[in-house]
Amino acid sequence: MTRRALISGAGIAGSTLAWQLAGRGWDVTVVEKATGQRSSGNPVDVRDDALRIVEGMGVGDRIRAAATSVQRLVLVDRDGRRVAAVPASAVGGSKQSVEVPRAELAGVLLDAAATRADVRFDDAIAAIEQSATGVTVEFESGGTGDYDLVVGSDGQHSRVRALEFGAEERFAHRLGMFVGTVSAPGAEVDPADMVMLGVPGRSFSLHPSNGIPIGAFIFHSDREYDHRDAAQPAQIVTHAYAGLGWRVPEFVERFIAADDVYFDAVTQIRLDSWSTGRVGLLGDAASSVSLFGDGSSLAIVGARTLADAVAAHPDDPATAFSEYERRHRMLVAPKQRGVRTAAGQVVPRTALGLGTRNLVLRIMHMTRMQSTPLVE
Repeated sequence: MTRRALISGAGIAGSTLAWQLAGRGWDVTVVEKATGQRSSGNPVDVRDDALRIVEGMGVGDRIRAAATSVQRLVLVDRDGRRVAAVPASAVGGSKQSVEVPRAELAGVLLDAAATRADVRFDDAIAAIEQSATGVTVEFESGGTGDYDLVVGSDGQHSRVRALEFGAEERFAHRLGMFVGTVSAPGAEVDPADMVMLGVPGRSFSLHPSNGIPIGAFIFHSDREYDHRDAAQPAQIVTHAYAGLGWRVPEFVERFIAADDVYFDAVTQIRLDSWSTGRVGLLGDAASSVSLFGDGSSLAIVGARTLADAVAAHPDDPATAFSEYERRHRMLVAPKQRGVRTAAGQVVPRTALGLGTRNLVLRIMHMTRMQSTPLVE
């Protein structure tokens, strides 16, 4: 008997899970509300276990080929003058990591998933009805389908979570920050430098990515925000970055004019349980660790963990989801606890905090230089 799984969301988590489950003999369908892939989004690190997983999927070479060539983090002031510069490795994590644009990573994983699973764009789950033996799903397109289990890997604003667990407001915990990114084809940058302007409570960074630069706005704000209001991102970014120099005005204009940008409130998603019966959650839908918490690598590892649990308990989805959650929460919990500290380090609220952050980076660089042996 062939078992059927439905995955909502064709992002990093959903595509990885689709490939993994299909490889274990499941008939997998992926449904994605968007009409195509988003081109925006900051580069992310694929590290340690996540890197080993994608290599096991046969896409390690493609991911390495899409890697950025950033060598330095350069801090500048409002006039674009260099304040500090440190090797990218000084502020990175594991040596076993590859930095790759998020859209490139998602695209590679989706291509792999599509070789094993049925991927449907421009559709979404409209209703879910569980029974003791399966799940019946109604789609926005009007069709229906019967599945053995359903996984919501549809992000921070998950439709599956809303249908089966309750309103987003019950689980979303905003951290008083926003992040927005925009791709900037043709913008002049140094491909070796990620450049960051920081002022109290706000930062703007320019990342060369792998040929199409990305501008990122990260800032503290308690402003109300409705992600369904398409006009708000441009308004909020324009207001927050008024009066800043360097290349900020250029990228604010790019953000306003672009058709494909990323913007959202920095939010953690926290639930007491990631599953109910035959329906479970994965990635940001279950446990968003926010902007600073290795979310992409955690999503890949979580997808593999869930696939392993399902393979071990193919006729008992509830037990499979419980086993996956028990194991994966051990990785997620420390990241969620540390996110506020990390946020304050990346975007200090005060001039004193900003100066301290920059000094720490200089000391880190000097320490690494002194500890590096000379080669004659």
